[in-house]
Amino acid sequence: MAEFYWLLVAAAFVFLMQAGFLCLESGRIRSKNSINVAAKNISDFIISTTLFWFFGFGIMFGDSVAGLFGVSDFLFDDKHTSWEVSFFIFQMMFCGTAATLTSGAVAERMTFIGYLAITAVLSAFIYPIVGHWAWSGVYPSEGPRGWLESLGFVDFAGSTVVHSVGGWVALAAIMIIGPRLGRFEQGIRLPPGNNLPLSALGTLLIWFGWIGFNGGSTLALTDDVPIIILNTFISAAWGGLIAAGINYFRDGYVEVGFVLNGTIAGLVGITASCHVVSPGASVVIGGVSGVVVYYGSLLMERWRLDDALDVVPAHLFAGIWGTLSVALFGKADKIDNGLSFIEQLWVQATGIVVIGVYCFVVGYACMWLLNRFMPLRASKEQEEQGLNVAEHRATTELFDLLTSMQYQQNNADFSTPVPEEPFTEVGQIARKYNQVIGRVSSEISQRDDALTRFQESEMRKSAILNSSMDCIVTINRFGSVMEFNPAAERTFGCLKKQVEGKSFIGLFILEEDRQKIFESLNSGFSSSSGLILNRRNPFRLQRGQNHHFPAEIAITKANSEPSVESEYTLHIRDMTRHMKLQERLKFLAYSDPLTSLYNRTYLMDALVGALLFATKQKTSVGLLFLDLDNFKIINDTLGHKAGDELLCEVARRLITVSDSRDVIARWGGDEFVFMMTEQVTEHQLEKRAQDILNVMRMPVQLNGQHLTIPTSIGISFSDDQGVNADKLIQQADIAMYCAKEKGRDNAQFFTPEMASVVTKKFGFESEINEALSLGHFFLVYQPKVFMEKARVLGMEALIRWNHPTKGLISPVEFIPIAEESSLIIKIDEWVIDQTLKQQNIWRDQGLTILPVAVNLSGRHLVSDSLVAYISEKLEHYGIEGRLLEIEITEGILLQDIQRCIEVMAELKALDIKISVDDFGTGYSSLSYLKRLPLDTLKIDQSFVEECDSHIEDTKICETIIHLARNLELTIVAEGVETASQAEMLRSLGCEIFQGYFFHKPMKSHELATLLAKDSVEA
Repeated sequence: MAEFYWLLVAAAFVFLMQAGFLCLESGRIRSKNSINVAAKNISDFIISTTLFWFFGFGIMFGDSVAGLFGVSDFLFDDKHTSWEVSFFIFQMMFCGTAATLTSGAVAERMTFIGYLAITAVLSAFIYPIVGHWAWSGVYPSEGPRGWLESLGFVDFAGSTVVHSVGGWVALAAIMIIGPRLGRFEQGIRLPPGNNLPLSALGTLLIWFGWIGFNGGSTLALTDDVPIIILNTFISAAWGGLIAAGINYFRDGYVEVGFVLNGTIAGLVGITASCHVVSPGASVVIGGVSGVVVYYGSLLMERWRLDDALDVVPAHLFAGIWGTLSVALFGKADKIDNGLSFIEQLWVQATGIVVIGVYCFVVGYACMWLLNRFMPLRASKEQEEQGLNVAEHRATTELFDLLTSMQYQQNNADFSTPVPEEPFTEVGQIARKYNQVIGRVSSEISQRDDALTRFQESEMRKSAILNSSMDCIVTINRFGSVMEFNPAAERTFGCLKKQVEGKSFIGLFILEEDRQKIFESLNSGFSSSSGLILNRRNPFRLQRGQNHHFPAEIAITKANSEPSVESEYTLHIRDMTRHMKLQERLKFLAYSDPLTSLYNRTYLMDALVGALLFATKQKTSVGLLFLDLDNFKIINDTLGHKAGDELLCEVARRLITVSDSRDVIARWGGDEFVFMMTEQVTEHQLEKRAQDILNVMRMPVQLNGQHLTIPTSIGISFSDDQGVNADKLIQQADIAMYCAKEKGRDNAQFFTPEMASVVTKKFGFESEINEALSLGHFFLVYQPKVFMEKARVLGMEALIRWNHPTKGLISPVEFIPIAEESSLIIKIDEWVIDQTLKQQNIWRDQGLTILPVAVNLSGRHLVSDSLVAYISEKLEHYGIEGRLLEIEITEGILLQDIQRCIEVMAELKALDIKISVDDFGTGYSSLSYLKRLPLDTLKIDQSFVEECDSHIEDTKICETIIHLARNLELTIVAEGVETASQAEMLRSLGCEIFQGYFFHKPMKSHELATLLAKDSVEA
């Protein structure tokens, strides 16, 4: 009995929604079409009910044919049980709901008969078929369930089956009949409705009816009904809230239509999933529905599709979202159809697409055919007249009167009186209205003439005052304010009515200047002191007691008649912004924006002036050129923000060790210049440099880490012979680089020998370039052995320079110079090319080819050209990647660890092995080793050298060997020169060695003999 009663109560609730739709649609359209909309709402329910009783229910819930449509229970009669009859009534209300949606979308321009024809199409050929696909299983019948239902499609109360179906048909109708007259014309905005309170009431009735719509879909009064109703209300509330909120933040006001449509969209969105989601999910579903309906309405407008009540966004778009929400938010245990999330989402999407295609295609085709035989669109005259009159002859005397009055209101045209129907109350009202309008028109005409004359005289005066960007103040001969334009109100912070009649001098002139200005005023502003007539006078004014500002005042005489008391107009311009702009430009021109120290431009100007003064006074100028050591490492590891903070801290510390006569400038990057001009001696410069080094060594905290700022300082000072500014800077810069070469964190005075070293270094770079082109470089190869000398595993390629005049030059001399420029990349590429070329020669000679390791610079590793170059050379010489090994130093890993990982991964893809050379002397951390695709660690020879005599070196070697084993890396000891060293390393677990004890570096032809031996391990 509970099921039977609940279905009837729910059906009554849903039926109440018809009243809600009638109120909503009647209130949202213009009054001249409200009766037509009401007639359509009642008529479509009559049509849908009749067709659903004839055969719609049978198609939807009858015995199924392949899950496509039903073939029983036509002409539903009293042979069914009470529950079945109640179920029929409940479903009949659903059909009516789907049918009535199109009415709102095509309101105000579709014929009444055409609309009824569309309703018949939807009720007979669209809604029952779709309903059978998705819902046939809820009613006992023979045959299979609907095919979508069998797949697991879930649409609990019809987000798609009811609302999207109605929405698709509405969309097709909109496209067939086109927009209302003037809907998308420039400058025309159709009114939002004739009775929005009635529409709001309709929305509340729909909301109330939705209790039965969703709650009744359980088909019984179960424990699930309360939570279903709660979810419904939450979603509706959030839909209205979000739609109204977006409208407010985008447009600056709340349009009632978005509140109503947002609420309905929230109801539509939750309808498919209200039985399987939580209240929290209902908030999201409703909120997104609000977003969908808002932006959906904008999208429809952009597409120039005229949806009078936004039915498509509120029902179609929100219905699609609601159907997808079943998969997105539905609880699997409540859905209980055995589908996974992805499967459920796929089924929901399939249902949406199939139903959408079917509804749109069938609806569009039927309406297109109908439109060929009976026009669905009202004529232009009917639409302008209003469908109430055009279709139903629903006009009254009061309606005609209101129409005429509305015309007068809209067009502001009161020249033609409204029609007067004699012998009726409405006619008497019309006659009195015409009399009032006539008298008002006469009075207005007289007043307009007087007002026009007055306005013409005032406009000429006020236009100048109000439009001026400068303050315009008129005073009389006593200094009292007569005029005070809007610009003056803004500048002085007071209104005209507050200052009118009061003394301008007493209000706005500084106290110390008042006597002088009174004297100027008494002389007609013609005296030589104070303010002068017809001239720009720079001055200081006040707004308030303690707020002064610079101004520029020009005074003109406002009248020339001698019989009239003198009046003066003051044109006042506030110069505060101009002065600040000048100061800002000066600051930007001569200051560093980050540290607020002087910049390079100011320093050079000051240095030139100081040197000229020093030359005349026979004194000296001293420069300290500072460069922060390892700043790039801090910048790369802690980020640029931390680097900027560090530079600001350096600036603060430099200021603490300076006096007022010193000039401190940021030269650029992490370089600073400290200029001294007073009592400059070598001792004073050395003391100041030491003070700077001491203050820089104090810890600084960045990103939670305590760091020091070691600094290299170069010192230069002018001598009796004189030196220009550029030369002095260059000398200090050279001295700074010498300080870096001497271990950093120290200061060095410039000497002439330093300049020759720099010149030599520059010459070295040119010679390296020349040596590469002339073939002065050659390679030697040092074998790597396994346990004993005879078992060679591979070798390392080492570059040598045979200078034509200087003889052999060690790599220790030219590699550091090359690494400071792009020359190192050319050298690396030459070594790679020569190594692969030599392997190709050995292979042609029939020798066993072993892997050859080449050393790679950090600059080359992170370049974009490395991998492409190696790949091309491997292919060119036909050498396998496993026969090439890349050796890098630990310092490389501090440049850009992420880029290093990417490049090394690309090298590994070529089957190239990677080893870390000189391990233990750099800055590697376990986190780097864990992330990097390494194959080998090479113990630096500085640890190997005394591993057999110093316990500390022994422990270091042992630690590195264990670390390599734990990381599954190969370990190689380099620089092994004695038997005791080799024996100690073997005892610690090292198996691969490289050094003079086993083999010295060999030329290619010497190594060919070794490769020919049987002891070589390929």
